[in-house]
Amino acid sequence: MYRKILIYIILIAGSISTLHSQVGNSVYSFLDLPVSSRIASLGGSNVSLRDNDLSFSFCNPALLSSENNKQISLSIANYLAGIKFGTAMYGFQLKEKHLLAVGMQYIDYGKFVETSETNEELGSFTAKDMALYLIYNYKISDRISVGGTLKPVYSVYERYTSYGVAMDAGASYAIPEKFFYAGITLRNIGTQLKGYYNTGGNQHYEPLPFQIEAGISKKLNHAPFRFSLTLHNLQRWNLNYLSGENVDDELTKEASFLDMALRHTIIGVEFVPGKNFYLSAAYNHRRHSELKMTGFKSAAGFSFGGGIKLYKFHVGFGMSTFQTGLSAYQFSIATALNDFGL
Repeated sequence: MYRKILIYIILIAGSISTLHSQVGNSVYSFLDLPVSSRIASLGGSNVSLRDNDLSFSFCNPALLSSENNKQISLSIANYLAGIKFGTAMYGFQLKEKHLLAVGMQYIDYGKFVETSETNEELGSFTAKDMALYLIYNYKISDRISVGGTLKPVYSVYERYTSYGVAMDAGASYAIPEKFFYAGITLRNIGTQLKGYYNTGGNQHYEPLPFQIEAGISKKLNHAPFRFSLTLHNLQRWNLNYLSGENVDDELTKEASFLDMALRHTIIGVEFVPGKNFYLSAAYNHRRHSELKMTGFKSAAGFSFGGGIKLYKFHVGFGMSTFQTGLSAYQFSIATALNDFGL
């Protein structure tokens, strides 16, 4: 039975990846933003680590675990150009092998001044995106879990509105006694139900940011260090910046095979002496390749963070570097109602 399901998933993923490799930019790109400070400090994504951190299930629904029962997590980020985004999550266990989590993700681009063609101020407007999350996880065995996420999406930019639906599907494999975890997920499978505008009397639809991710995490047996390798955008090999455009710029040069392979990777490391404290760092090569500047030293692609448990609350901080002096900061706080006897 499971072999047949796996074959169907591979066939569906293959057909979807072929479709998306032929299109241009996607909508609802905010769905790929890090959902917590810890995810941000690990390079923006981690689909393998099954931990007591609820936010990992937003990257891979198969990572939802019984440790997330009655757990609440909140996160807010100060992004570039005054943009703010955040998440709110709650996880709970239905039965022994069935878990659920609900949440939301939003991004607020701020307030803009509306002007006429002659630069006369007419008022102001806002731009926002929001997605709801309904995550389901089924524990097949002590080592294998599968899960799915349903994500209704709503977007409004001034008078232009759009809504759609996205889904995630994932699987997780764990050998806890050896501190080894692996996962794979198909993210943002879906479509716009209403586009932002019409063309020729018909709705103009754009693709969602579909991608396939896989990863592994391994903690050393006799040292408090855990390493993670996350592979992203596996449905598409060519990740050249502005690929296909005839622009005379260092960033648009064709990448070598090794460089292109590294653009699909995120390498992370954590110092974890216990469950109540961690320090983390990561390197995202694609981010570095796209944001580096010729002739300047840049920390683009590197991210850092840490977290600690204070009383009954887990507090975390993450920093993602884009250019020298240009970074995004994310703060998270989480607690479990069980700790309060609820």
